[in-house]
Amino acid sequence: MNRKTTGIVLFDDVEVLDFCGPFEVFSVTRLDESHRREDPSPFEVLLVAEVAGPVRTSGNMQVLPHVGFDDCPQLDIIVVPGGWGTRTELGNETMLSFVRRQAERAALVTSVCTGSLVLGKAGLLDGLRATTHWQALDLMAELLPSVEVDRRQHVVEDGKVLTSAGIAAGIDMALKVVSREFGEAVARATARYMEYPYPEGNDRRIEQ
Repeated sequence: MNRKTTGIVLFDDVEVLDFCGPFEVFSVTRLDESHRREDPSPFEVLLVAEVAGPVRTSGNMQVLPHVGFDDCPQLDIIVVPGGWGTRTELGNETMLSFVRRQAERAALVTSVCTGSLVLGKAGLLDGLRATTHWQALDLMAELLPSVEVDRRQHVVEDGKVLTSAGIAAGIDMALKVVSREFGEAVARATARYMEYPYPEGNDRRIEQ
């Protein structure tokens, strides 16, 4: 199986469900449910941080990434989650350079919540439609004037870039990635395994 190398970027004060939601989706995906215990996920999921040491999340969870930026392989899919820590990362050129460099060759570039602001600061949303947490939509419009801020959709797809609304929306975004890569039947089976309702529509669940 040619597995998709999928990197979820971590940083201090990252929102827990922003990265754990997509991690769960990608890690439990199977192409054949009848061989769930025998076959691996078609996604090889890596937690990536600037330095491969403990990261302190929102709520003070401690997480140990698999690799640091310098040791990270080329990613097929990159996920940038959000959280209060993005405010610091917007000025972190090491983070922005890593995301920019990986995005050049990645098949898909994705974000959850205010992770889209990091993508925007890296220049990856210029001229595209994108979204973020409902509380940060105005901030996105202010910080990223070249971006068409979508206030209506839960997950916004524009070419190879997918941005999503806040926190739990990352699960829906990850299911869209599964559907794009392996078909809707696999995505629906993944949601069913998680006992998560498959998103039948794409309207925002929370209005600004």
